This record gives sequence, C-alpha cells and structure tokens, in this order.
Amino acid sequence: MTEILSQGPIFLVCLAFLLGVVVIIHELGHYWMGRCFGAAVESFSVGFGKPIFETRDKHGTRWRVNWIPLGGFVKFVGESQLPSDVGQIEEGPIGKPYPQLGVGARSLVALAGPAANFVLAVLLFAIFFGVRGVETYDVYAFSVEQDYPAAAAGMQEGDVIQSIDGEPIQSISDLIVITSMSSGRALDVEVARGSETLNLSVTPLRQVRENQLGQIVPQGTIGIRPAPVMESVEYRRYGPISAIGKGALETKRTVERTVYMLSRIVTGKEPLALMSGPVAIGDAGRRIVNQTMGAEAVPMSARLSALGWSVLQLCALISIGIGFFNLLPLPVLDGGHLVFNAYEFVTGKVMPAKVQEVALMAGLGLLLTMFVFITWGDVLETGLFERPTSE
Repeated sequence: MTEILSQGPIFLVCLAFLLGVVVIIHELGHYWMGRCFGAAVESFSVGFGKPIFETRDKHGTRWRVNWIPLGGFVKFVGESQLPSDVGQIEEGPIGKPYPQLGVGARSLVALAGPAANFVLAVLLFAIFFGVRGVETYDVYAFSVEQDYPAAAAGMQEGDVIQSIDGEPIQSISDLIVITSMSSGRALDVEVARGSETLNLSVTPLRQVRENQLGQIVPQGTIGIRPAPVMESVEYRRYGPISAIGKGALETKRTVERTVYMLSRIVTGKEPLALMSGPVAIGDAGRRIVNQTMGAEAVPMSARLSALGWSVLQLCALISIGIGFFNLLPLPVLDGGHLVFNAYEFVTGKVMPAKVQEVALMAGLGLLLTMFVFITWGDVLETGLFERPTSE
C-alpha cells in the first residue's frame, strides 16, 4: 500500500494527461461543429473548478484553464447540460443560442464529440502502424494446466491456436482479449496439431487474478501459458494510406469488442467491475510507466520510445471508450441529447422543460451511482487493499 500511495504523483500526471488529451479533443469536436452552425459559445474550459487563467475571444467566448486538470468542457449559450441550465440563456457571446439551431444541426453538434474521439483513435493507431509498425506471429500452448477449460477440451502442449470464433489469433494479446471477456461462454477454438487441424469447444473460467499490467481483475481464463512461434514472427510497417486503413479497422474492432463486453455486463454474464473509470486509467498509466522505465537493462532511449508507443496506444483505447460511452442514450450524455432531438423531430415540439429537468436529474444520478461503483472496482484493481501474504 505504501508503494502505491508513494506513486500518487505519477498516477495524477498519467490521469491528467491521458484523460485531458482525450476529453479536450472530444469537446473541441463539439465546439468546432457548433461554430460551423453559428452557435454562441459561453465558455471552453480545460479542467474543472476555479480558473487559473481566463480570456475572452472576439466572439465573447471565455477560454479558461482551471485548477483541476481532468478533462474539460464546452458550454453553448442556452444549452441544457444540467437540470439548472434548462431555460437559461447566457448574455454576451455572439451567435445563435443553442436551442435556436435546427434539430439536425444540434444532432450533428452532439455527434461531433464522439466522432472526434474516433478520428483521434484512428490517427493514433495509424501513427503506430505507420511509424513503429506491428509484430504478428502464431501462438501456441507452451503449457496446459490440468483442471482448466483448455485441458478439459483436449488441448495439448504445442497446439498452435489459429482462431477463436473465426477471428484469427496473431498475437498473445489477441488470445487474452477474447478469452478474458468470454467467461462462461463456449468458444470455438481452431488449433493445429502437427499436420492436423482440430476444432475444440473451450469455455473460459472466470477468475480474479492479475492482468498483464498487474491489476487485480475478474477475467476469463482457459488455463494455458501462451507463447509465440518464433519462426512465424513477422514485422510490418504500413504506408500512410494503408496505416490509416489499418487504424480504422483497429478502431472498428475495438468498438465491436466494447459493444460485446457491454452486452455481457448488461445481461449479467460479466461483472460491472470490467468497466473502467478515471482511477483505472491513471493506474494503468502508472503501471506502464513503472514496467517500462523499470527495465534497467534496456537503454534509456529504448525505454522512452517503448513508453511513448504504449501511451499512444492507451490513449487511442481511452478515446474510443469515451467516444462510445458518450453515445449511450442517457440524459447528460451526448446520446441523451440525441434522444431529446429525436423526440422534437418526431413530434415537432421541444420536449417540455419539466421533463428535461427530471430526465437530466435522473441521468445525473445514474451516472454518479455508476461512477461510485466503477471507481470502487478500479480502486480494488489497483491492489491498494490487498493484504500482503506471509511466506
């Protein structure tokens, strides 16, 4: 516990950087789209709380840097972000009040934030594939633990795992991502054993254990120790166009996996603890810094390079997560605004102010409840309350 608490500064820097970059890009998406339609912007804030610095531009928009460096927000004149905002029109900024924009324009403004997150993810992945490149290889079972699903299904040491549910396995991370999110669900695993191809039905067993970063999380396992087939290792660096295509494909795959995971959580097949919040983001960044910079046998330049690429990938994943989460049809989120707009489009009338207030209050309460549960799960994942084992 002392070690974790002593790394508070690293945790806070990682959290502020990772969450800040992604959220600011999200809010810039809203801002730019709103300005395209002539919307008046009351403020654009980096961080929360009282301002450290503030200035106004020629349109009357307040640009603020606040004390709490966790993301940011944009506020359009007349926009109902909180229950107290309903019916309020701020004076001063130049442009149209948000409610005076058409339904289509407001919908595009709402979509622009998540869209900016997805575009950011594509670009970050494209940089990774185009500049660093990617390593692919076949994965085989170096060892198979008895009394675990893989052994029960007939998997043997040396079996090469070619695909799971039709998805090719080209790295150990591919294997871990699929099995960790599929506890209790039978997977069709295609393996090569010598010249023979076998189809096995393997059902991952849920266990609470350390993941690749050392966080304590419930996850599915099939009970093998995977390893790369060294003679199959290929390294590829993509050209500019193909890198963007590969980045878009990786973003699409991540969204599909997010939908899959969320559907299993909603149906009770996976615990809510699989969802991550700000604490998990900061802790993941902290662990990546420690693991990378702690490899003292590796030259400092190589460690810094590896750290940069790891942070870039993590930032892309966080961007996708925030973009997707904001599309959920909950009041306060962008998806909730789209629901309000859909009501107005169908009925030709603005949703009654009282209904908006109640919906926003209920949505805010739900989000705060989710935040508490998710944050508590994130704290447990850090191992902060893990009791030391006696030898």
